[in-house]
Amino acid sequence: MPEQRGKTPPRPRAKVKQSIFFPISHQKKQILHFSITPCLIRAGKAFKSPPKPYALLLIHRLPLTCPLKSELGAGASISCSTEVLAGGRAEGNMYVVKRDGRQEAVHFDKITARLKKLSYGLSQEHCDPVLIAQKVGAGVYKGVTTSQLDELAAETASAMTASHPDYASLAARIAVSNLHKNTKKSFSETIKDMYMHFNERSGLMAPLVAEDVYEIIMKNASRLDSEIIYDRDFDYDYFGFKTLERSYLLKLGGKVVERPQHMLMRVSVGIHKEDIESAIKTYHLMSQRWFTHASPTLFNAGTPRPQLSSCFLICMKDDSIEGIYDTLKECAVISK
Repeated sequence: MPEQRGKTPPRPRAKVKQSIFFPISHQKKQILHFSITPCLIRAGKAFKSPPKPYALLLIHRLPLTCPLKSELGAGASISCSTEVLAGGRAEGNMYVVKRDGRQEAVHFDKITARLKKLSYGLSQEHCDPVLIAQKVGAGVYKGVTTSQLDELAAETASAMTASHPDYASLAARIAVSNLHKNTKKSFSETIKDMYMHFNERSGLMAPLVAEDVYEIIMKNASRLDSEIIYDRDFDYDYFGFKTLERSYLLKLGGKVVERPQHMLMRVSVGIHKEDIESAIKTYHLMSQRWFTHASPTLFNAGTPRPQLSSCFLICMKDDSIEGIYDTLKECAVISK
């Protein structure tokens, strides 16, 4: 079959460091190769098999306004698979590192499908997960982790909140889903990991959970595990969740190991101890956001140093105008 001819779009002005090659299936089953840049899509030669050493990826979605239509003709079709056609792992192949350490070829359709799944109930007209997937795809590099891709997707969606508030909801869902994939589902197993924490620098055990709280949780593990409803984590907005992740959720080796629901159950058991019924009731009330405890309680309840106070006591200077305002001044200085 002769080479496909047509009007070639002008070269981009910006210097492109690297092009991504991908095949497009023609109506006569030959493979046309194109290089995609931020500015254009340029037609290449027709081949019966993919040339080496490039790993050829099929792009999940292309804009309908691209010059491909005039280049290929009305009968051309675009494949939406993202299967890597080149055999083996040639130098320069794009791959991601999964959470279990395995390496896998980049699948742009998986990114899109994941974002679409998390977009349930959001405005399809104003919140476009495919657009976010395209922006994330531009940030893919060889060896990027799937967790980093989730973080990039969440940050991208959050940055688009000004165009529609549903993007903030999507950003929160992506961030929460990423945390869920990086942490254990079982509350009791998470508590056990935190209790058995070993400080490598000091060579000593450094539990993050108080011994009495640990024993209570292990004694009632199945009951407490069954009461937790992880879907409620998705009720947090993006800013609120990132605040929890940064400052409130407990970490091991700098890595967050708690989920928001784990934190709430830890706090509840830390307050009520052996009174499991009250602990469960408190958990559900906080989980459904009827009330929340102050930051020191969320930080420290259930830990070896359960300092839950968020106030201070001070004596009145004198029962007079001067004494009252002197006391207020002291309060202001303490809270400074």
